[in-house]
Amino acid sequence: MFIRRTITRRRSGETYTSCRLVESRREGSRVRQVTVLNLGCHFEVPQEQWGLLCLRLEELLSGQDALLSVQLPETVEAQAQGLMGRLVAKEAVGPRPRAPAAPPQGDAGDLAEVDIDSLELLQPRSVGVEQVGLHALAQLGLEPFLASLGINRISRQMILAQIVTRMAMPGSELATWGWLNETSGLAEMLDLSLPSLSLMRLYRTSDVLLKYQEKIEAHLFAQVRDLFALQTTITLYDLTNTYFEGKVGANGKARRGHSKERRTDCPLLTLALVLDDSGFVIRSKVMAGNAVECRTLEGMLKDLDAPPGALVVMDRGIATEVNLAWLRERGYRYLVVSRERERRMPEGELRITTAGGEELRVEKVVDEASGEVRLICHSPLREEKGMVQRFCQRFEAGLNKLAQGLNSPRGVKSPALIHERIGKLAARCYGVGQHYEVRVKTDETRQRATEILWENKPVVGSMLTDPGVYVLRSNELSWDEPRLWHTYMRLTDLEAVFRSLKSELGLRPVYHHKEGRAEGHLFITVLAYQCVQLIRRQLQSAGIHDSWSSLRQTLSTQRRLTVRFRQSDGRTLHVRKSSQPEAELAAIYRILNIDPLPGGTKKLVA
Repeated sequence: MFIRRTITRRRSGETYTSCRLVESRREGSRVRQVTVLNLGCHFEVPQEQWGLLCLRLEELLSGQDALLSVQLPETVEAQAQGLMGRLVAKEAVGPRPRAPAAPPQGDAGDLAEVDIDSLELLQPRSVGVEQVGLHALAQLGLEPFLASLGINRISRQMILAQIVTRMAMPGSELATWGWLNETSGLAEMLDLSLPSLSLMRLYRTSDVLLKYQEKIEAHLFAQVRDLFALQTTITLYDLTNTYFEGKVGANGKARRGHSKERRTDCPLLTLALVLDDSGFVIRSKVMAGNAVECRTLEGMLKDLDAPPGALVVMDRGIATEVNLAWLRERGYRYLVVSRERERRMPEGELRITTAGGEELRVEKVVDEASGEVRLICHSPLREEKGMVQRFCQRFEAGLNKLAQGLNSPRGVKSPALIHERIGKLAARCYGVGQHYEVRVKTDETRQRATEILWENKPVVGSMLTDPGVYVLRSNELSWDEPRLWHTYMRLTDLEAVFRSLKSELGLRPVYHHKEGRAEGHLFITVLAYQCVQLIRRQLQSAGIHDSWSSLRQTLSTQRRLTVRFRQSDGRTLHVRKSSQPEAELAAIYRILNIDPLPGGTKKLVA
């Protein structure tokens, strides 16, 4: 074998240089030089080491690992191992010289006499998550759709690789590149020659995805709607945010705001999601980190292709009177937690049993004049948690500490500073300050505080006077109490979506400083979530309700590896095959109707 540098001309007339691994083969009386592998434009081994690389590759193929007396550079050894794996996967090497062998005795099938002691296991790569991820993408028809958009084959493969990698091992593009090259068998399953490509391919495919975001989201949701016969009558809407590490001067949307992870020290990005009630994403959009929830609804829903009368479910942070009026004008129905301050205990004995066995007392109140209904709910568990009472205790403890500091030599005595600390204390106690009247007495000069007095005055109709009570509000008058309550509880599934995006699929933190690259990172995470949701929904129908983290751990047990033997005729037999799946993994494959041995069997005799 030897390596040749080849100049190729593109259709545009532009030329580029690539390296190729070439082998001489005899065909009858002629000897031909055949390209067995295209090493690409980014082949990293210096030309003066090509001879050593080819000699080492011949050693590996023949199973003779220690013939070279020189110490090989680490890059040469790594390249030789990688090329050997690619040759076995492609069955690309021609016949090797063979020693005389005994004549075959009848039809023995695909049998070979081998030396058992020469057994070696090489190049293990993970294939379980990869197999399931590619299966999900195939059901969604993503690659044919990308082809219809004019995206070339290598870019399509890199897009699939990024999505599956986000499902298997969330991280940055650099981490993705390392995982694809060193750990995963995904490149082999996609017939993707990573050594001939560069890391920049990952960044560029992210740019391509973002360019066609709306079309891709519309296609994927149409696919899942057909797969599961979904009726798009309920729309869930909510926002979350993620954060950057360090300064992000090149991203105009990176802003400091209210972080749901309490990372107020970092710039943020906001991700808004519109989902159907089955948890599939209809639309996603990246907004500035300081986006105000209540001002985002119209921008997200105005172009949404929702059927007339669709029900929008959202939390109280978005359910302002302006937004509800806008929904009514557009013919939408809505179901929200009321922002109205007045609340009371429900009357009557109507009860709803939750999935956890809790019994809620509810009362439905219809307001014919406004065309709305209120569902007053009382949760004993919420009342037992006593969150407001605990914040009240924390608030009073803070006030008491400030009061004691007035008699301490090092305590704060400035009235301005004390008022400032009372304000910060009220903010940390989530609004319980409204239930207290606090006074700070000063001396005659008004430069020194002498006493801090407070009195608890609970606001009527608040969570302090009516603990465990909340009110749902809707313009859907025909539904009964259980249907209203159970429909709103689907919004809790959206919270589970955000948890999955953040903890299981690498939504946070963001590693890019450029605006487009950061949005591409989030969009790849959303696409990975669509695949995960499809897989989990299919498994749930068969009684498997595991989280994606648990499923990923089960899937990660399967490996694809090369088995190497020395044959009796002196040649070396390479067989590349996937390990048999464990019982739990085999059950998942059966439910999803997936081949339990990804990649098939490849054989090479060298």
